[in-house]
Amino acid sequence: MHFREGDGKEKSKVYQKGLKTQKKKKPLDASDLVQAGFEEVQKLNQQNNQLSQCTAETAVSTAAHLDLIEEEQEGEKYRERKDDKQQDAVEEQAREQEIVAELLQIKEEDKKEEDEKLKQEEALCLSEESQLAALNSSGQTDESITVTPESCEENLEITFSSKRHVTDENLTDELKKSRVEEVLEEEEKELKEEEEAGLEAAEAGPERPEEGTEEERKDAEPVIDEYVIDSSPPPPAPFEHRLVTTKTHQITSYYTINKEEVLGGGRFGMVHKCVEKSSGLILAAKIIKARSQKEKEVVKCEIEVMNQLNHANLIQLYAAFESRHEIILVMEYVDGGELFDRIIDENYKLTELDTVLFIRQISEGLQYMHKMYILHLDLKPENILCVSRQTNKVKIIDFGLARRYKPREKLRVNFGTPEFLAPEVINYEFVSFPTDMWSLGVITYMLLSGLSPFLGEDDNETLNSILACQWSFEEAEFADISEEAKDFISRLLVKSKSWRMSASQSLKHPWLSDRALHYRLHHKKNKCHSSHAPPQEG
Repeated sequence: MHFREGDGKEKSKVYQKGLKTQKKKKPLDASDLVQAGFEEVQKLNQQNNQLSQCTAETAVSTAAHLDLIEEEQEGEKYRERKDDKQQDAVEEQAREQEIVAELLQIKEEDKKEEDEKLKQEEALCLSEESQLAALNSSGQTDESITVTPESCEENLEITFSSKRHVTDENLTDELKKSRVEEVLEEEEKELKEEEEAGLEAAEAGPERPEEGTEEERKDAEPVIDEYVIDSSPPPPAPFEHRLVTTKTHQITSYYTINKEEVLGGGRFGMVHKCVEKSSGLILAAKIIKARSQKEKEVVKCEIEVMNQLNHANLIQLYAAFESRHEIILVMEYVDGGELFDRIIDENYKLTELDTVLFIRQISEGLQYMHKMYILHLDLKPENILCVSRQTNKVKIIDFGLARRYKPREKLRVNFGTPEFLAPEVINYEFVSFPTDMWSLGVITYMLLSGLSPFLGEDDNETLNSILACQWSFEEAEFADISEEAKDFISRLLVKSKSWRMSASQSLKHPWLSDRALHYRLHHKKNKCHSSHAPPQEG
């Protein structure tokens, strides 16, 4: 780098001047410089400390001052509230004192009024006694006696003592009445009552309507109370309930079977009338074909079921005999025929009340079976026997398809008479007590109308109608049937088995339990019979 000559000279001059001046001043000692710096630092620190102390004192004093102000304000508020409370207490105490004073004043006034009333009463009583004594002594009439009490009554209308005085006055008047006048009045009343009774008896005889009313009441109320359907059970079997086991002896050694007299029959065999040789007891022999061991086990299952059933509405088992190709069940005998015969018999007039009696007994039999956890599973009119043709007593028979119901064990069946099968049987679903109740609904429908609710042209059509639950009361046969009977059927022919009535519930249904309804049905039955009476020849 090149510099100009003139510049270099000027610079050298400046530096030289500076050196000269430095040389002229006395150089400072290093210790002095340190000491001076230390003192300066101390001064600055002292100043800072003084400033910080002043600031802190100022802040503390300010905060303390503010706290004092707040405390004073709170104290003033507290004193104000305390003064207000004291003032309120004083005012409330003053009001209470005023109320107490008013109450005392009212009590004093009431006491004064009561004292005055007592004085007035005493004065009046004294005046009355003096007047009565004067009148009694002078022998005045009863008319003058009644004047003074009236004046007293006018003077004491408002007070309670006046009421008591009036009562005393009335008692005095009653005591003053003449005994002769009372006797005369009583005699006059008796004469008037006798005359009126005689006139009424002569004109219309009011006693007769009263007697008529009582007769009507006797004809109405007692008939309803006295007319109760015959709910007594049918006669029991002529032998005690027994536990039967099959015997391998020849049945002809003990019984005489009349095979020409057939009591009934079915898919299992025929039922004949028989007589026990030793006792002459009339019984029924059900001859069941059972060639295989499986078929014999089915019959023995029926025997086990019947051994558990001891009810008047259930047929009773007497004995059982087993041979190589058949098993014979000896049972209780009834000669009324099947209930089905009454449905198809045109000469038999089956009324709604008769149906009530039939269904009630069937329900009682089912109630007992279900309590014993037994399902019939083949309930139909052919399996209901009438005890006799003169009564409406029935018994349930044919327990060949019956099963013992175990709640934890799901039971399915694939048998039965198509038109009486419940939907769960057709669908091969679990069966239980409501399965029998469906069949009871079908039987009720048939007894009331003579029609089968689901019967089709063939079994398939019948089963489809059951699964669709297609039935109605539109037929003319239901025109005169009670609404209670229709409701009874409607509560049984329900596709969902959980919604059907149980046997116990059916017995409580109005159609089976309402006596007033039975009374109406009884009169309806009588009218039906009278309307079909043959005309008289004139």
